[in-house]
Amino acid sequence: MPNIMPTRAVPDFTVPLIDGGQFQLSQRLGDNFTLLLFYRGVHCPICKMQVRELQRKLGDFAERGVTVVAISMDSKERAQKSVDEWGVDELLLGYGLSEDLARDLDLYISSGRPGSEEPSIFSEPGMLLVKPDQTLYFTSIQSMPFTRPPFDELLKGIDYALENDYPARGELAK
Repeated sequence: MPNIMPTRAVPDFTVPLIDGGQFQLSQRLGDNFTLLLFYRGVHCPICKMQVRELQRKLGDFAERGVTVVAISMDSKERAQKSVDEWGVDELLLGYGLSEDLARDLDLYISSGRPGSEEPSIFSEPGMLLVKPDQTLYFTSIQSMPFTRPPFDELLKGIDYALENDYPARGELAK
């Protein structure tokens, strides 16, 4: 059974932010939702596209009362490289996610391929939408780097959920 389930509490956690601050989930919950985007790291070209797209959509999420943060297991140096090379200086960018926390959040974990730019260990992509009461509303957890949910579809889903008071789905445990 998964560690986290819709309508159940998402574990509180804190990660450092590249701007020198920190992101603590319980202290940064959005008015309607908090979007936690977990990305593989600076080595991933698909992550670069996704994180840059997320930065372009920050205003759209803010209009809907959604706090947004992108987080990886990268070191501070690698996360800074993401900011510098990807041009994502407006997005809250967290780093140093521990393997234990990644596993608690049901993220898949991979080992780096020999001879690649991949770190020795990193999480695969994931997206969690957390309600203001810190319960899980939506999740998309992936074992591969490709085929990620489009942000425009997520924004439409958020609009629908807010307009129709649509409940979290998938909440029934075995």
